[in-house]
Formats: sequence, C-alpha cells, structure tokens
Amino acid sequence: MSLSIRNQITGTVTTVTTGEAMATVKVRLGGGQDITAAITADAVKDLGLAEGSAVKALVKATEVALATGPVDGISIRNQIAGTVADVAVGPAMASVKVDVNGGGLTAAITADAVEALGLAAGSSVVALIKATEVSLANA
Repeated sequence: MSLSIRNQITGTVTTVTTGEAMATVKVRLGGGQDITAAITADAVKDLGLAEGSAVKALVKATEVALATGPVDGISIRNQIAGTVADVAVGPAMASVKVDVNGGGLTAAITADAVEALGLAAGSSVVALIKATEVSLANA
C-alpha cells in the first residue's frame, strides 16, 4: 500500500502499556532513538503489537514541529534530535528534511519559522511530535 505520509520510520516495539481504551507504544528506531505512539487498545490488538514487534512509525509532515534544541516543560513526548539535510522554502511554507539516526523526517513549517530559527543544511534541530500524532503499521 502506498501512502501520502512522508515520514515512515522503521523500528521495534520496546513497551506496550494498555489502558481501557488507549495504549502507549514505545518504539526503538534503527538509530537508537525512541518514539512513543498513543493509539487505541483495539489497534494494539488488531496489529498484534508486543515487545519485539517490527513496526513503521508514520507521521504526517504537518505534525512535525522543529526546535533548535531540546525543550523542557512541554507535554510533547517525542523529541528526536537530528540535522537539517535540506530546506525548500516557498512564499508561505517550507519543507525541511531532517536526518535522524535510523532514518529521516520531513517537517512542513512556515517560511517565517525557517527564517526565525535560522534553519539551513547542517543546522542541529529537535523534531517535536505529539504521541497522538504517531500512527503505527506492521513492518
């Protein structure tokens, strides 16, 4: 199946914590960084997710925010360090490709944000992704 979701990073499930309706699933990416997905308990069951399961973490580019360093005092669980590989800026929006250990991420942010953060190839950044915006698929 082909998807329009740009960010598809493979990893291995390390922890599944299931509640009555929702679950959190921690995934270790190929480069050793972790990403947490908040999905339904039914999805965990339907996908057969357990420790050791191979998965793809899927995140729309519009759901990836960028910071120039780690952010304290924020509820966003996923803070993935990386390096800007490419920036394509248009009049209003920009596409920023970020190399992270184990893969790459694309962030769709405003052109103003690119300028304000001084983003260019080689810049160190942290990708911020809410756990509720991470979907999982069997790899």
